[in-house]
Order: sequence, then C-alpha cells, then structure tokens
Amino acid sequence: MPHRTVFFISDGTGITAETFGNAILAQFEIKPRHVRLPFIDSVDKAHQAVRQINHTAEVEGKRPIVFTTLVNMEVLAVIKAQCNGMLLDMFGIFVAPLESELGIKSNHRVGRFSDASKSKEYDNRIEAINFSLAHDDGQSNRDLAGSDVILVGVSRSGKTPTSLYLAMQYGLKASNYPLIPEDFDRRQLPPALVPHRKKIFGLTIDPQRLSQIRNERRPNSAYASLPNCNHEIHEAEAMMRREGIRWLSTTTKSIEEIATTILQEVRPERLVY
Repeated sequence: MPHRTVFFISDGTGITAETFGNAILAQFEIKPRHVRLPFIDSVDKAHQAVRQINHTAEVEGKRPIVFTTLVNMEVLAVIKAQCNGMLLDMFGIFVAPLESELGIKSNHRVGRFSDASKSKEYDNRIEAINFSLAHDDGQSNRDLAGSDVILVGVSRSGKTPTSLYLAMQYGLKASNYPLIPEDFDRRQLPPALVPHRKKIFGLTIDPQRLSQIRNERRPNSAYASLPNCNHEIHEAEAMMRREGIRWLSTTTKSIEEIATTILQEVRPERLVY
C-alpha cells in the first residue's frame, strides 16, 4: 500500500476536517499516517504548521495530503502560499459557491463548538449525555418516558456505545436496558419498558462474536461461553419478534451505521429532519 501522511488542519477542533477527510480517504486502499493540527488560529501557528508539513514532504519524498477547514483568511493564506502539500480547502470548495448561490456572505464562524456556553443546542447535548449515562444498562427506571429512544438487547451487544453516540452526536436522550435470563423465563419485556414500546429498538449480535467480546471481560466464564451466548441471543431475538420490536444485528456494523438505522426507524420528535 502506498505510504502517505495526511494532515488535518483547523482553527477549531478539526473534527469536521478529519471526519470529511476520512470519508474521502476511505475510498482508497491506503493506510495513511494521520497528523491532527487543531486550533491553528494565528499566522504564527500557520507558519509552524507549514514547517511541519514541508519537513514531512522532504523526509518522505512525497507531498502530504492536507485537509483544512480554516476560516481565518490570513491563516489560510499562509498555508496556501507556503505549504508543499496537496491542499484540499474544504470550506473554500463549498462556501464560495454557496455564497454565490445564496447571495450572502458566510459569517466565517470558527467551529461548531464556538460560543458553546451560549448555545441551547450544546446545553441540550450535555443534558442528553448525562441522561444517557444515568440510564445506562438499566441503572434507573426513573423518567424513562423522557427517553427519545430506548435500546434493548443482551449484555455486550453494543447498547452503551450506541446510546452515548446518539447523545453526543444528536443530543438525544438514549436509555438502554439489558435483557436478562429472568426476562426470558417470563417471556415478556421488563415491566418498566412496556409503556414505552414505541421508543424501543433492539440490538442483537452473532453469538460467536458475543462470546469473544465477553471472554475479554470475563475469560472462561459461563457468562462468556458460546452455549450461553447462543441461548441468550436466541431468546432475545424471539422476544423481540413476539413483542414487535424493531431490531438489527450489530455484528458487522459501525456505531454510525447502527445509529443511522435507529434514527430512520424510531424518528425521535426531538430530532429535526
């Protein structure tokens, strides 16, 4: 595989540059070295970034690829004029045509997290994260009605990371509730969940993969044994079918794919489409 260094440069956190850049790079069979340069918000820092990029180009003998979401024109001018990398100015590519189409100028605002203390959306996201942590793994039945979505599934099927991703990325109050042997014996949903059936979404997983994950946590335990994992998954899926709960397998899916599917199915009222 061809070796290449990729720089992600931003005058904010760099999350946009890295997310967008990685989405593009995923189309190519390469494993680049990533260098993140956030908070490049002055001409002096721009010169430092240029020196690092140009040194890399000299050492490797290949132009680094440089993704940038810089909005400070002075800083961007230094990068454009002096860096010896392949520069992909993502804001320049999209903002200028939009300014022309809309007939207005961009406010050149730095980062999605600027003025966070004044942002209602940011406050909602923090509240959602706290809610999701408090309602992780069935810790609390209080205010389940306040959930935007409730994830159910056996232990280690991906409920917690998905809940936190929904909270952090979309500001959704995501509860998650484990299905346990007592629920399978009763052949019913946990009573606390019954009134909120419309908000429930189920996660399942391949039993062999579940056994591998559980063995990392509790090696050679009955909890992690393949027969037990087979039994729990069979019972959980049977319950979800009986109860008419929408569900998917997390075995080969990323957190982003899982979350997107959930949002398409549950369509929380809080989320604006």
